[in-house]
Amino acid sequence: MREKFEEITSAEEQIQREFSHEVDVCVAAGCLSSGGQAVKTALEEAVSANGLAKTCKVRGVGCIGLCSEGPLVNVKNTQTLYGNVTVADVPAIVAGLDGEAMERLVISSEQPFFSRQTRVVLENSGLIDPERIEEYIAAQGYLALDKAMTEMTPSQVIEEVTLSGLRGRGGGGYPTGLKWTTVAKAAGMEKYVICNADEGDPGAFMDRSVLESDPHRILEGMLIAGYAVGASQGYIYVRAEYPLAIERLKLAIRQARRAGLLGNNIAGTTFNFNIDIRLGAGAFVCGEETALIASIEGKRGTPRLRPPYPAEYGLWGKPTLINNVETFASIAPILRNGGAWYAGLGTEKSKGTKVFALAGSIVNTGLIEVPMGTSLREIVYEIGGGIPGGKACKAVQTGGPSGGCIPAAYLDNPVDYESLRALGSIMGSGGMIVMDDSACMVDVARYFMEFCMTESCGKCIPCRVGTVQMHNLLVKITKGMATLEDLDHLEQLCEVVQHTSLCGLGQTAPNPVLSTLRYFKDEYLAHIEHKQCPAGICKMQIPVEVAL
Repeated sequence: MREKFEEITSAEEQIQREFSHEVDVCVAAGCLSSGGQAVKTALEEAVSANGLAKTCKVRGVGCIGLCSEGPLVNVKNTQTLYGNVTVADVPAIVAGLDGEAMERLVISSEQPFFSRQTRVVLENSGLIDPERIEEYIAAQGYLALDKAMTEMTPSQVIEEVTLSGLRGRGGGGYPTGLKWTTVAKAAGMEKYVICNADEGDPGAFMDRSVLESDPHRILEGMLIAGYAVGASQGYIYVRAEYPLAIERLKLAIRQARRAGLLGNNIAGTTFNFNIDIRLGAGAFVCGEETALIASIEGKRGTPRLRPPYPAEYGLWGKPTLINNVETFASIAPILRNGGAWYAGLGTEKSKGTKVFALAGSIVNTGLIEVPMGTSLREIVYEIGGGIPGGKACKAVQTGGPSGGCIPAAYLDNPVDYESLRALGSIMGSGGMIVMDDSACMVDVARYFMEFCMTESCGKCIPCRVGTVQMHNLLVKITKGMATLEDLDHLEQLCEVVQHTSLCGLGQTAPNPVLSTLRYFKDEYLAHIEHKQCPAGICKMQIPVEVAL
């Protein structure tokens, strides 16, 4: 297999030598939504019209990261990155391939947004065409799979993953090597591997971008996992709202099958593995692994009691390995470079890197990857470029609707599993929403509670009823109609729902409320005692007797 890869790599290098210019256009969802496809088409037409078709190659690439400046165009031979490109800018870009760059649109690649990142999961994003397996192979793709099948036993693969210290990037942070070990040791010949791509957090787009930009990386990670645990069938569970990711995954699967990298007797070995896609209908609760399994089986997506855990009793009652997109995307570089290399990144207990989706009140919205332990301040003010309009940062929410709101006073704290938990938040899958001083933290808690209430599957009473009652109390507070007794009731409800709900949705739903009560209780008291919203967001409905 390695000889075939070398032939493909050599052919790709030859193609590159044939062109003196290469213009890369981001064709991930973020840039496409702001006109990226029209820019790419205009570039192709302009290159052809100027007689440059044989010397200039226009290529679509995955997410470059700086979504706030899209559409992004990178003139590769001059290392010139353009942002906010329109069709009207195309003639000048083509005319300046050998001349002066359009300074008005140039984005410095030396700025902290790029220079402060450590790209492991995203190492190919923005650099290869996600629709060509040849470019993935030329970027060392599938070498880790070849190494695993030809040089390592399944147990040695698991040992390397364990040595890396990789923890599940879906939010729980469970040691990946330990989960793989459990599935490998589970009794039975029939086992499954599932990639959880059901990304449902508001403001999160990490998994979507990886799937759109580097789909073969996920296939390779799943193949290695299947080899390690003894599985022959894999499923990618992805929400139907991600049509571009689904389209590219389907294409990648077809390409891998044609190349002999999926199916029976992969690369002439005895290893058999197939991957199929299952579409989710957008239920947030299906991000929970037992609800996801039920959905794949054709049942209503509701969680069940654990134990038994999926590693022993999962899909159709068989041992099942479930990891999320980012976890599988970390496997190939770990095997290529060694577990010790990966363990050298990050902190003592939180190894490696983490991908975050920066959103909210921040200059540089987009996708970033940093070593675990990087401070919130560096992410917000260095990589993120700070708060628009010179406003102050009020809080950063991590972990999606299940996470907590961390006040600006703690921006110097490191971002890792233990530190975030100590602050009353969680890592989650990687959503990071920045709020400026105009945000009302009571209204923020109300918003996320409304999301959890709506997304509750209703199976258990604490979550089904508790989220509704907590939301009602938060609405009452934002309208200036609550009492201090209501506030005590809200805190008690949070504790009950947190400790008695069936699955992670209910257990973590109170986090935004508890964290805002912990750090911003004065805002709750202002709404209750003074009938005022300090941020001016909430519309008070003050009773007549109170107004008089």
